[in-house]
Amino acid sequence: MKTTFAFAAVAAFVAVSAPAKADSLVFSSWGGTTQDAQKAAWASPFTEKTGITVVQDGPTDYGKLKAMVEAGEVNWDVVDVEGDYAAQAGKNGQLEKLDFSVIDKSKLDPRFVTDYSVGSFYYSFVIGCNADAVKACPKTWADLFDTAKFPGKRTFYKWSAPGVIEAALLADGVPADKLYPLDLDRAFKKLDTIKSDIVWWSGGAQSQQLLASAEAPFGSVWNGRMTALAATGIKVETSWEQNITAADALVVPKGAPNAEAAMKFIALATSAEPQAALAKATGYAPINVESAKLMDPETAKTLPDQQTASQVNADMNYWADNRDAIGEKWYAWQAK
Repeated sequence: MKTTFAFAAVAAFVAVSAPAKADSLVFSSWGGTTQDAQKAAWASPFTEKTGITVVQDGPTDYGKLKAMVEAGEVNWDVVDVEGDYAAQAGKNGQLEKLDFSVIDKSKLDPRFVTDYSVGSFYYSFVIGCNADAVKACPKTWADLFDTAKFPGKRTFYKWSAPGVIEAALLADGVPADKLYPLDLDRAFKKLDTIKSDIVWWSGGAQSQQLLASAEAPFGSVWNGRMTALAATGIKVETSWEQNITAADALVVPKGAPNAEAAMKFIALATSAEPQAALAKATGYAPINVESAKLMDPETAKTLPDQQTASQVNADMNYWADNRDAIGEKWYAWQAK
């Protein structure tokens, strides 16, 4: 009788203390064609493999994520965020440490792996041009800032993030290996020279529309948007000269209700074949170094990981440490 009671007690303890196996998890990303591709390349095969449904949500909102964590009411399990945000949020205690006994990081590009995040995909800010709309396309950042040589509107990313400030400094002659710490005064002085000719884009689809309509026939855009634009039949040119790389990252918010399933999802999403499938669909580079050999060579050679000769790596840790201060100056300058 005593043995039976003890067994029952242990069973009850296990039933209470063991985490319930998740039958679903929530993935938040940025919407649009990129999230559609993530759903096809990652979520569908994950559900097929594990039986765990992946509920799509978004767009990713940093204020919402922070509020969830602080309130202890987190309902996102895996979130696609920008790399510098991931570095900042990890330091601020808003993320779970990733379980690298589940996620195999041995094949992942080490530039995009931290204790709290792994790359989702990586991209480059390139100089994109609607070649049908202009006599000549700018090839360098100096060209893009040269309104005499290349008159007309040009488009840049609206938000405070890696990319535009680096481009301004490169255009002003700062060597790529001397970009950091960023000389903000010098960057804003250079941006002043073209401010009246800038049309800001706030999302990737808008950058495509601006180039396609020739409202701004050239500018600084994400390389994947040029791939998508070319697929529509518009004659475009992409210059990879000093392409500026940054990455999105996958993170698990602190207190995520299905953290164990989230680790398994990230493990699949960053494995070779799903990374190759996403790269093929989006034009963004895979984080897994084994993915390129799974892809058609013609497609693989158009991705940022094949454009390293003149590549400039945005410093995510610098941005994480200075994100708020840069943002304050950035938006004050835009408002002038």
